Amino acid sequence: MKTEQEIQTNTILHSAPLPSKKLKYLFTFLLVLLLIFLSGQKIGFSFYELLIGLPNMGDLLVQMFPPNWAYFVRITEPILDTIRIAILGTTFGAILSIPLALLAAKNIFQSNWITYPARFILNLIRTIPDLLLASIFVAIFGIGAVPGILALAGFSFGIIAKLFYEAIESIDKGPLEAMTAVGANKIKWIALGVIPQVIPQFTSFFLYMFEVNIRAASVLGLVGAGGIGLYYEQTLGFFEYDKTASIIIYTLAVVLIIDIISNKLREKIL
Repeated sequence: MKTEQEIQTNTILHSAPLPSKKLKYLFTFLLVLLLIFLSGQKIGFSFYELLIGLPNMGDLLVQMFPPNWAYFVRITEPILDTIRIAILGTTFGAILSIPLALLAAKNIFQSNWITYPARFILNLIRTIPDLLLASIFVAIFGIGAVPGILALAGFSFGIIAKLFYEAIESIDKGPLEAMTAVGANKIKWIALGVIPQVIPQFTSFFLYMFEVNIRAASVLGLVGAGGIGLYYEQTLGFFEYDKTASIIIYTLAVVLIIDIISNKLREKIL
């Protein structure tokens, strides 16, 4: 039997008001502000310097307008090269991602000796920025489209494989159990039980990665990896900001068109 004092203590503890949701939100908000402030302090960020630089940004925008519309003719072929680089890089990366994604999925290979090394490779690849990959390949193959294609292939490979193995791990286990019961081997198990379930997601990942790579390919030329980026470097280097504005507008139009088409395709697939 509990004593009267124990009963009173339990009553007080259970009746004590819990922290309200507003208080939790306030604490979280203050914690985020503190992290932002400390991060800014460590890297030397200053709102004062930002405000001082705003007039210079305004001067740059004034020099960029009106754009040099005649320059559109000159950059049409480089824009098309950028699209081609993105197509090839995304395609190669997507193809290479399939076997490693299967190795990384724990519902396909239950052994940690297989899944952990596969995931480690994916984490390693995603750690390397696409610009660094492009710089490495430029040093190996020289200036041109090949380094850009290889850089985007590696970039796409890491991201698509990550998304793909997560999609594989969420598939319906019923067909797999049925195929196991009738003695299907691993190859048939994957080809007939896994791939058909994840084709729509894989196609969606491919289209999303292609959208991302169009933007990335536009920048890779800054390190000599082909595409429209070479013209960014030239026009900025010679202070021809009206031509830079033309490149930005042209690239934006292409990206918007591709985004619209890609979104429509993804809606139909999913």
